[in-house]
Amino acid sequence: MMAVLLHFGVLIAAFLSSHVEGKRDPILYCGACRALVDELLYEIRKVNPKKTVDVGSFRISPDGTQEQNKVPLAKSELYLTEVLEEVCEKMNDYGLYVDPTTQEKSYKRFAPRDNEGIGSVDFKNFQFNPEESNSLKYACERVVEEHEDEVLSVITKETDNLADKLCTEETGLCKESLHNEL
Repeated sequence: MMAVLLHFGVLIAAFLSSHVEGKRDPILYCGACRALVDELLYEIRKVNPKKTVDVGSFRISPDGTQEQNKVPLAKSELYLTEVLEEVCEKMNDYGLYVDPTTQEKSYKRFAPRDNEGIGSVDFKNFQFNPEESNSLKYACERVVEEHEDEVLSVITKETDNLADKLCTEETGLCKESLHNEL
């Protein structure tokens, strides 16, 4: 009898654990999405806008022609896929920022990029925790994994308000009331 109860308890625990997904931290995932867009836009700005890549079918039609189009390299799926593979490594440059006035939490970049100075970053309002940057990196990887098609679609087609379009409208990771800047 005891073995049957134990077996039944294990089955219930296994069933419940397979159907319960951990609750996501909305600030973390919204921050990861916005940081992802910020880093993608930075990488796109670094590419020479005159560089293009051939896209389209590599099949030859019956009349002997080949259908190909030229698109800007920075907006090509090939280039963006390469950038997406590395972009989450840059989440270590972001920290949890607490707005001194509203106490609203968001993730912001604190580390300068290649030729930028430190500028007017107010470090006293950042909460630096190595586990937080690992969590942000993990959340970024999950966003890329779960929403890669939406990321590519928005980045290749849209030009304005990419963070809002992707993070609020397409993926629902950010609520509209959350903060709009990085």
